[in-house]
Amino acid sequence: MAATLPASNYSDKKTMERASPSGDPPGRRRVLPWADTAFSAAAHAAAWITLLLLVGIILSLVAGAWPAIKEFGLGFLISTEWDPVELKFGGLVMIYGTIMTSLIALIIAVPVSFGIAVFLTELSPGWLKRPLGVAIELLAAVPSIVYGMWGLLVFGPILATYVQQPLQAAFSDVPYLGALFSGPPVGIGILSAGIILAIMIIPFISAVMRDVFETTPALLKESAYGLGSTTWEVVSKVVLPYTKTGVVGAIMLGLGRALGETMAVTFVIGNFNQLDNLSLFQAANSITSALANEFAEASEGLHQASLIYLGLILFFITFVVLAFSKILLSRLRKGEGSRT
Repeated sequence: MAATLPASNYSDKKTMERASPSGDPPGRRRVLPWADTAFSAAAHAAAWITLLLLVGIILSLVAGAWPAIKEFGLGFLISTEWDPVELKFGGLVMIYGTIMTSLIALIIAVPVSFGIAVFLTELSPGWLKRPLGVAIELLAAVPSIVYGMWGLLVFGPILATYVQQPLQAAFSDVPYLGALFSGPPVGIGILSAGIILAIMIIPFISAVMRDVFETTPALLKESAYGLGSTTWEVVSKVVLPYTKTGVVGAIMLGLGRALGETMAVTFVIGNFNQLDNLSLFQAANSITSALANEFAEASEGLHQASLIYLGLILFFITFVVLAFSKILLSRLRKGEGSRT
C-alpha cells in the first residue's frame, strides 16, 4: 500500500508553496533578490583591488629601483660599500642589520611572550588576569618614537654600563666570544636595537598567544589535571598541540612587525654603513633606518634608486617570511589531519 501524507502536512506544504513561488517559507522569502548579487560583486571587487594594489606596489618598486638593478645587479646584495659621493652602493650592511635585529628580537620576545600567555591563562589569579592583560596590550599603543627615545636616553646607558662593559671584561681574551662582544661601550648597536624591538613586539605575540590558549577546551585541560598532570605537562601536551598553528601565526606576526619597524631602530642602531666585524655591540644600519635617514635628501639617480632597491629587498624578505609561515601552517594542519 502506498504511503500517504497526513492531510494537515499536505495542506501546510501547499500553503508554503503558494506563499513563495521558489518554495521558501514565508519568513525566509528574499525581499531584495539583487542584494546577494551586489554583496558578491562588492566582495570580489575588494579582493581584486587588494591584489591590484599589491601588484602596483611591486611594479612601482621595480621601476624605481631599475637604475640600481641595472647598474649593480645581484652584487648589490653582497656589497658592503655605501658611498653616495662616488655613487657606489651595496645593501649587505642594511640587510644584515635588519635580519640580525629581527632575530634577536624573536629570540628574546618569544619565550617572554609564551611565559606571559601561560601565566595569564593558567596561573594568574582572577583579580590580576584582566588588569595585567590590559596593561600588556597597552604597550602596543606606545608610539615607536617613544621607544626609540627611551632606548637612546635611558636603556642605552644602562646596557653599556651593566651589560656591555662586564661582558667585555669577562670575555675579552676568549676566542670568538671576545669578538662577539667587542666594540665601543656606548649602548647603541645591533643588540640594543634587537632588545628594543623585542619589547615592542612582546605585546603583539603575547596577546595572540593568550587568545589562542584560551580556545583550548576546558574539558581537555581538566581531564589532564584530573589524571595528575602538572601545569607544564598540561601546557606542553594539551594546550600547545591544540593551538600550535595560532602560536606560529603569533610569532610570524611579531617577526613581520620587527622587520618593518623604523623609528625605534633608527634611534638605537647607530646608523653606521660599514660592517667592520660581527659584534653584537657594533653600530650598524637597517633597511628601514637607511630609508628614513637618507631618502628625503637623496638625489635623483643611483642614490635614490639604490634606496628603492633596499625597499624592494625588504618587501621580498617580508614576502618570503609570510610564505614560509603559510607553508609551515599548512603542514601543521595536514599533520593534525593525519593523526585524527
